[in-house]
Amino acid sequence: MANAIGLAVWQSTVRQCAARCVRWLFRVELIGLEHFHAAGPRVLIVANHVSLLDGVMLYLFLPAPPLFAVSPVLARRWYVRPLLALAAWEPLDPHSPVGLKTLIRHLRDGRRVALFPENRVTSTGMAMKIYDGPAMIADKADATFLPVAIDGLEHSRASALDGLLRRRWFPQVTLRILPPRPLRLAADVQGTFRRAQATAQLQAVMDEIDFTRAFRRETLADALVRAAHKHGPAQVILEDSRGVRLSYRQLLTRAFVLGAALSRRLDPGERLGIMLPSSAAAVVALFAGAARGHTVALLNFTGGARNLLTALEIAQVRTVCTSRAFIELAQLEHEVAAIGAQAKILYLEDLRDSIGPLAKLVGALAGHLPRLALARYNGQRSADDAAVILFTSGSEGIPKGVALSHANLTANYAQVQMLIDITRRDRVLNVLPVFHAFGLLGGVLLPLFKGTPTYQYPSPLHYHRIPELCYEIGATCLFGTNTFLRNYARHAHPYDLHRMRFVIAGAEKLTADTRELWADKFGIRIYEGYGATEGSPVLAANHPRAARAGTVGKLLTGIEHYLEPVAGIAEGGELVVRGPNIMLGYLFHGGDGTLTRPRTARAGVGWYATGDIVTLDADGYVVIKGRSKRFAKIAGEMVSLAETEELAAACWPDGCHAALALADARKGEQIVLVTNVAGAERAALVVAARERGVSERTVPRQVIHHDAIPLLGSGKINYPALRELVPAQSRSWFNRT
Repeated sequence: MANAIGLAVWQSTVRQCAARCVRWLFRVELIGLEHFHAAGPRVLIVANHVSLLDGVMLYLFLPAPPLFAVSPVLARRWYVRPLLALAAWEPLDPHSPVGLKTLIRHLRDGRRVALFPENRVTSTGMAMKIYDGPAMIADKADATFLPVAIDGLEHSRASALDGLLRRRWFPQVTLRILPPRPLRLAADVQGTFRRAQATAQLQAVMDEIDFTRAFRRETLADALVRAAHKHGPAQVILEDSRGVRLSYRQLLTRAFVLGAALSRRLDPGERLGIMLPSSAAAVVALFAGAARGHTVALLNFTGGARNLLTALEIAQVRTVCTSRAFIELAQLEHEVAAIGAQAKILYLEDLRDSIGPLAKLVGALAGHLPRLALARYNGQRSADDAAVILFTSGSEGIPKGVALSHANLTANYAQVQMLIDITRRDRVLNVLPVFHAFGLLGGVLLPLFKGTPTYQYPSPLHYHRIPELCYEIGATCLFGTNTFLRNYARHAHPYDLHRMRFVIAGAEKLTADTRELWADKFGIRIYEGYGATEGSPVLAANHPRAARAGTVGKLLTGIEHYLEPVAGIAEGGELVVRGPNIMLGYLFHGGDGTLTRPRTARAGVGWYATGDIVTLDADGYVVIKGRSKRFAKIAGEMVSLAETEELAAACWPDGCHAALALADARKGEQIVLVTNVAGAERAALVVAARERGVSERTVPRQVIHHDAIPLLGSGKINYPALRELVPAQSRSWFNRT
C-alpha cells in the first residue's frame, strides 16, 4: 500500500514538473476546461492525432490523467515505453474484441478513457480513417464523447508531415476541450446498422474537431498573416499568367503598399470596387482593401454595362480599381466609360507610378512586421464586418448584393479545408473569376490559407490552353463547372493531367458524360459539390472520405438545415440552412445600403432559403431535384429569365413573351423564348442586348413563334402549360448541340 502511494506521489510530482517545462517550451494554452468538469462519469476522450506528443499533452494538461488506449504497435517502440511508465494505459487493437471489452469495463466503472480514433499519426495533415471500435466502446459502455482538439503539434518535429508543412522544434500548442457529445442511437437499431450509425456520429465529432482547429474569428488580412507565419513567409504562394511570382512576404508587402495608396484616395470605411480578372493583381487588391478596413465589391465585368452600373448602385461604390492593360485586352472600354460617369476609376498603372521610394520602404517594413502593421492600420476591424460584396441576379432580373463577412469566409474555409489534403507540394490552378464565390474561396482563399501555391489564370474559356497549362505547371488541383471541365477533357492530351489529384465541380450539375469522360480518359474522379453565393459559397461536397455519385455530398460541418415543404413536390423540399458561413445579408437595388439579414417565416432570422428542391438519403447525402426560382444556369452562371423577357419587350413592345430554361448537354441549360410576334428573330435580340449593355447570356438560344401564349386567370403567363407547347424537336436539338 505504501509503495503504491509513493509511486502515485512520484508520478504526480514528475507530471507537475514536466507540465511546467512543456508549457514554457510550447506556450501551451488550454481552452474549455469547464467542459471537462461538466462531462461527468463514463467519458470517452477522443482527440485528433497529429504527432507523437499528442498523448503527452493530454496526460500533462488535462485536469485528471485519463486511462490511455494505446496501439500495440506504438506501445512497443523504444521512445514510447518510458512515457507509458508514467501513465495508466491499456492496449487497443481495433480488430481485437478483448481490448475493446477491457476498455468498456473501465468506462462502466466510471474511469475516463482517452484514445485516438484514427489509431495512427496523420500523414496528410488532416483526418484519416476512423475506426468503428471507439464508437462501439462508447455505445456498449453508455459513455459520452469528450472531444479535444490538438492544434500546433502538426508543426513539431514529432509529426509525420516532413516536407508537407513548415516544422519547428517548439511550435505554440493549443488544446481545446469541446462540449461533451452524447451518443444518440435508437434502441431498435441493432447489428451492423447500429455500428454504422455510431461510427457516423463519431466521424461527425472528429469533423467538428477539425473545424474547430481551423476556424478563427479573424479578418482576411489576419488570416493571411497567420498563414504566412504558419507556412513560412518566404514560401512562394502566388503566380499568374503575366509572370508574377510572389511569396507570402511579397504578397503582404504589395498589399500594404497598394492599401496605403488606395487609402489616400478613399474615405475611411468607403467600399472599394475591384474589376480585375483572376491574377496576382486581383489577389493583392483584395487584401489591400482588407488590410485597410475597406469592404471590397468584386464586380462581374462579363455582365454588361447595365449590370455593372446596377452593382455600383446597390453596393454604393464610388471608387473602382482596375487596370488599363486588362480593359484593353478584354475590350471593356464601353463598360468603363459607362461606370466612369458614376464612379471614380483608379488604374493600377497610375497607382504604381504614384508610389515613391519611401512608401515602398514603409510597405517592406510592414511586410516584415505584418502583425504590427495590421494593428496600426486595421486595429478596429471586426471579423463580423463585411469583407466582400458579391452579386447575384434577383427574381426580376435585378442583381442583389450579397455581403459576406470575414468570419463567413474563414468559416467556409475551415469547413472545406478538412475535405481535401492539399499541401505545399500541390499546385492549384485557378481559372474561375474572383467575382464568383466558387473562384474566390476555392481558387484564392483555400490555397492561400492552406499553404498551397496557386496559379491564377484570367479566363476559364481557353479550352485548349488550360489543359496545356496543367501540364506546364504540374497542377494537382482544379476547380471548375461541368461545362468547363467537359471542354477541358475534350481538348486535353491524357498526359496533360498526369499530376492531377483533385478535380472539384460546382456551380452547375455535374453530368454523367463529363464524369465518365474524366474517368475513362484520365483515370480521375471528379468530386461534385454544391453551394450558393449566400453560403460563402460551399454548403455540401463530395470528397475522398465520403463520396456518392449522383449526389452533391453531405452538408458541411456546422451547417444546420431543414426542408421546407413545397406545393406539388411529393419528395423532398426546399433546403433551408443556417451556419457560420451564411451571409450577413442582402443589399437591394434602390436601397440605402442597409443590410437585410436572411430569414424565413418558419425559423426566423439567420436561416437562408436556398430555393433548391432537394432530398437527403439515409446517410445524409444531398440530391438536388431542381430549383424553385426562375433562373437558367448557363455554364455555371445564373441568368434571369425575366431579364430575357424584358429584352424581348424592348424589341417588340406590343408582343407577349415568355422565356423558358431547357436542358442542354453542352451548357447545362439554355434559354428559349416563346413569343406571339410573327417574324421575331434572335438577331434583333443580340443588337438590343448590346445597345442596352446587357450580357449576351440573356439572349435566348432559340426564338419560337406561337400565336397564343397561355395565361392564368390572373393574366400571368402559365409557364407549366407553355412548356408543353415547346416543340419536342427544340428539346432534342438542345441536347444534341
